[in-house]
Amino acid sequence: MSKHLHTFHIPVMGLAFTIDSPVRVAQYGIDSVISIMDDDLIDRMTAFYAVKFKHPYEQVSLKAEDSKAKRITNYLNLVDKVVTEKFETFKSEMIEKKEKIDEFLAILPSTSELKQKLEDLIQSGKNNINEVKAALDQYFHPGSIDVNIMTKVDKENFKDGEPLPSMYNDAHAALRGFANSTARSSVIFSAGMNPRLYSYLESFDDFYPDADNNFKKKIVLKVSDFRSAMVQGNFLAKKGLWVSEYRIESGLNCGGHAFATDGLLLGPIIEEFKEKKQELAASAYDLFSKSLESKGRTVPAEFPPIKITVQGGVGTSEEQDFLLNYYEVDSVGWGSPFLLVPEATSVDDDTRKLLANAKEKDLYLSNISPLGIPFNTVRGTTNEFHKNQRIAAGKAGSSCPKKYLALSKDYGQNEGICTASKKYQDLKLKELEDRRNELSFEEFNKEHAAATEKACLCVGLANASHLELGFPVKGQKQGVVICPGPNMAYFSKTVSLKDMIQHIYGKISLEDHSQRPNMFVKELKLYIGNLADQMTAATELKPQQVKKLEAFRNNLLQGISYYKTVFANTSFFKKDQSKIISELEHYEEEVQQLTIAELSV
Repeated sequence: MSKHLHTFHIPVMGLAFTIDSPVRVAQYGIDSVISIMDDDLIDRMTAFYAVKFKHPYEQVSLKAEDSKAKRITNYLNLVDKVVTEKFETFKSEMIEKKEKIDEFLAILPSTSELKQKLEDLIQSGKNNINEVKAALDQYFHPGSIDVNIMTKVDKENFKDGEPLPSMYNDAHAALRGFANSTARSSVIFSAGMNPRLYSYLESFDDFYPDADNNFKKKIVLKVSDFRSAMVQGNFLAKKGLWVSEYRIESGLNCGGHAFATDGLLLGPIIEEFKEKKQELAASAYDLFSKSLESKGRTVPAEFPPIKITVQGGVGTSEEQDFLLNYYEVDSVGWGSPFLLVPEATSVDDDTRKLLANAKEKDLYLSNISPLGIPFNTVRGTTNEFHKNQRIAAGKAGSSCPKKYLALSKDYGQNEGICTASKKYQDLKLKELEDRRNELSFEEFNKEHAAATEKACLCVGLANASHLELGFPVKGQKQGVVICPGPNMAYFSKTVSLKDMIQHIYGKISLEDHSQRPNMFVKELKLYIGNLADQMTAATELKPQQVKKLEAFRNNLLQGISYYKTVFANTSFFKKDQSKIISELEHYEEEVQQLTIAELSV
C-alpha cells in the first residue's frame, strides 16, 4: 500500500494548457503544474476565477513596482484558496453521500491506502460518518499546486533604458512571486542550471527545513541524466537547499522543448537513478548539513526525502506499472494525453480536435522556438496559418507584445530582441538580401525559411486558454501554438477525467494500442532518427565532432543491449515480448550500419 493518493501527476504543458489545472483536479488529490512565466495571462486568470468563486480581485498594473511577482503571488494565493474550498466541499460530499465515495474509489489506484481503508469500512458495514471522516482526514489531501520556471527564460528588464537589478529578471521575479505565495508546494526548474537563479533561492526562508524536517516550499529539478542531477543537487546543497524531487524526462519522447541527450536512453538513465539514489542523497546531505550549520539553521538529523519521478511518452497502464514497479519511481507524469481531457487542461475546442485527429506524420520536432531549442508541435495549427500568411505578404515576424523570449543580443542592443519578432526578422532578411548574389537560389530560400520559421510562443501558447475561457484576443493574429509529444498520435478522442484516470490505472482501455510502439522502443526510434539527421546535416566534421557522434552511436547500442536483457527477463510486456525484442534487433542493425568516421575532415 502507498501513502501517495495517486501514482501519476500532470506535468506543466505550455504557458496555458495547465495554467488552471489545480483548480480543475486538485480536489481529487491530483498533483499538477502551472507555468508562471506569463504574468499577463496569470492576471487575467486571477480576474476570471475571482469572479467565478466570489473572491476579491485587485488588478496589478504593469506599471506597478514588481508587478510580475505580485501578479503571480495573487494568482497562486487565489488558487490556493479555491483548491482548499473545492477540496473541503468534495470531502463533505463524500462524508454525506455514499455514491460520492463510490465515484471517488473508481479513480483511485489499487495501491492507495485510502482506497483500502474506505473499502474496508464499507465491507465491514462500519462506514458511519465519523469513521469515514477520520479516514479522509488522515489519508486524503488536495493535489499539489506546483509551479514551473524555465531557467533559460530569465530576461533582463530595463527602466528608462537602464538595466534593473537581476532580482527583476523574469525568472527571478517568477520565483519571488511563488516564494511569497501561500501555496505549500514545489517549484520545478526545467531547461538546465541557472546558477544566479538558484542562488536567489537562498533569499527565502520557505525553502529551508523547519525543526520537523518539513519544507513549506520544495525544490524539484527536471533532469535528463544522473550526472546533471548530481551536479545541480550538490550546487544547491552547498547553499543549504535540498532537492526534494528529480523529475526525469525523456530527451525526445516528450512535449514542448526537447532536450536530447547524446544517445542516452530513458531506461538506462532511470536504472542509474534507481541504483544510485542513496549516493545522490548522501552526497547532497553532507554539503547540505554543513551549509545549514554555517547559516545557523536547523540541521535535519537524517536525509529529507527524495522522490524520483519520470515522464515522457507513457501511454498504457502496463508502462505505468512497469515504471513504478521495475524502476521503483514515485510517480509517473502523463502530459500530452491530458490535452484531450477538458476537465483537466485549458485548450480550445478546435485545437483539441486537431490533436485528436493527429497521426504520427503530423507530430514533429520543429525549429519554431525563439529559444533555438527543438520544439515538439503538430502540423495544421492556426499559428502556422497566420505566420505563413504574413511571410507570403512580405510581412514576416510577430509584433512581439509580451517580449518574454526577447533574449537575442545579435544586433548589439542593450535590451534583448526575440528572433520571432518582425523587428528581428526584418534585420535578418535585410542581411540576407544583401548577400543574395553570393547565394544559390536553393541556399537563399533555405536561409529565408530558417529566418522566418520562428513562431511567437508567448502569444501562441496562451491563446488556447483565451479562446476556451472567452478572454478577448487583441492585437496581431497569432492563432494557437500547441506542443504535444509524439505520444499524442495514439490518442484520438476527447475523454472524461474519470476515463483517463481509469485508463492510467488499467481499469479500462481508452484506445486499441496494439499498433502503438512500446514507449522505450518509440524513444529509441526517435534517437536513431536524430543521429541520422545530424549525420545528414554534416558534410565534413572535425575529429572532436566525429568523436561526439561516435559516442552517441555507442550509447544507443549500449541502450539497445540493456533493453534486450530487461525485456527478455521482466514479467511485464509478455504479450508483446517477441515483437519488442524483434524491433530492438532491427534497430540495433540499423545503428550498426551508421558509419560516422567517413564524415571526418
